[in-house]
Amino acid sequence: GRGQNCHPYHLALQSNMEGRGRGRGRGGGDRGGFGGGFGDGGRGRGRGRGGGRGRGRGGRGGRGGRRGRGRRGRRKDDKDVWHPVTKLGRLVKAKKILKLEDIFLFSLPIKEPQIVDYFLGDKLEDEVMKVMPVQKQTTAGQRTRFKAFVAVGDRDGHVGLGVKCSAEVANAIRGAIDRAKLNIIPIRRGYWGGTFGKPHTIPTKVTGKCGSVTMRLIPAPRGTGVVAGRVPKKFLEYAGVKDIYTSATGATRTLGNFIKATYQALSKTYSFLTPDMWEVKPFTSSPYQEHTDFLKENGDKNKKIQG
Repeated sequence: GRGQNCHPYHLALQSNMEGRGRGRGRGGGDRGGFGGGFGDGGRGRGRGRGGGRGRGRGGRGGRGGRRGRGRRGRRKDDKDVWHPVTKLGRLVKAKKILKLEDIFLFSLPIKEPQIVDYFLGDKLEDEVMKVMPVQKQTTAGQRTRFKAFVAVGDRDGHVGLGVKCSAEVANAIRGAIDRAKLNIIPIRRGYWGGTFGKPHTIPTKVTGKCGSVTMRLIPAPRGTGVVAGRVPKKFLEYAGVKDIYTSATGATRTLGNFIKATYQALSKTYSFLTPDMWEVKPFTSSPYQEHTDFLKENGDKNKKIQG
């Protein structure tokens, strides 16, 4: 019998059959023989030649596993170093812009969350307002993802709201925090009655709307506190408002629209031109225009490095 099966083709066929049998045997009824697929038995020995297609190279697992999982060419030190990719980021890192208010004054769009971290740093707090599942109907069935609402603020006149959808909860929260930093806005605070002490409420009545939810913010006397629901109360506290009345109408159970309406109302606090802002102020040039030479030099260096 041995003389008949010593041909290389017969030996390969026999080893293939043995490997396939072993893979199915060790899988324990959990779809095991799929070459590194689903069960215990298919990971290193299924299908002879196939080995383990799922991770690296099956039977030779040592090399394949390392190649599949390892990260390419990134050091641990480079992770924490900020390399700005926008003009505004380069100006901030070079300390050409010293205050966050200079960015808001010229309505410059913030595209990097590290810019906000640079100015506010440890003062910035964040809280997850809600994580909800959302579904999309596909030909294969329903695809479920998670939507996160995150509020950030320094309790001193800066607040932001971020919304992010992702397949995993952790990624959704992380992305929402970054978006909240990009959407950060300045909050104008004022007085109710006498103008003694520090500003404690908003200067005027403001209204925000999102969906069917309408949120009205009303100035309150000192010592009133934040009279609001659970979600907008936390958001207003992050903005640094200590005394305020609120009035909400519509489907406030829709938390996403409720907090978006609050965010929109707070963004309007700088829209009212009150008498204390009537004084004439000289116009200054934009940071992009003021530091044109610096941006040009840096731009030329980057081109040379890339070339």
